Amino acid sequence: MSSDRQALLVFCDSLSYYGPTGGLPSDDPRIWPNIVAAQLGWDVELIGRIGWTCRDVWWAATQDPRAWAALPRAGAVVFATGGMDSLPSPLPTALRELIRYVRPPLLRRWVRDGYCWVQPRLSPVARAALPPHLSAEYLEMTRGAIDFNRPGIPVVACLPSVHIADTYGRAHHGREGTVKALTEWAEQHEVPLVDLKAAVGEYVMSGQGNPDGIHWNFEAHQAVADSMLKALVEAGVPCR
Repeated sequence: MSSDRQALLVFCDSLSYYGPTGGLPSDDPRIWPNIVAAQLGWDVELIGRIGWTCRDVWWAATQDPRAWAALPRAGAVVFATGGMDSLPSPLPTALRELIRYVRPPLLRRWVRDGYCWVQPRLSPVARAALPPHLSAEYLEMTRGAIDFNRPGIPVVACLPSVHIADTYGRAHHGREGTVKALTEWAEQHEVPLVDLKAAVGEYVMSGQGNPDGIHWNFEAHQAVADSMLKALVEAGVPCR
């Protein structure tokens, strides 16, 4: 839907649009992007998918025509990824994502079930899904491309959340490296950061979020919205 209002352009993984019982439409007023946009009097352009990393943000920003259409009226851009980058992945991301293309369907189900059995058992010793330096490099490529088209547009990024997911063996040893790489990148380019762990940690770690141990309840979405508004003001967005 076209609008003359400014928009909050959000590139994200599923944390931004999942609630305590599962995925939600992008216009659900209880998820943090819409809470923030309501405070600013803006629309929301939410571009994301479950499992997205900072590499997917680069692909979306450069290949998705929705992003091209949203950028001219965007008042700010948010990179709400990094969490999936830091999660353990027993298989390289490219191989893991190829499982959906395995044929015939019976073989695909067998491979998927096998990976679901292996993942929690190998996660404690597996590397992060995306090396930290690549997460930072992809965000910088995206920031640079956006700034070329909209010089000076406010940009905010996020540090990874936390989880207690049995599907990942409750392992998250890749978070520290991702936090370090993204923090160094953000400091170098003066990009304000929202620490998702600080915002949602008490809800997730105490089991108050989604039963999957990764996604959040609506109190956590509100906490992220509060932190995001502060970061947007720091980035130069005037708050009403």
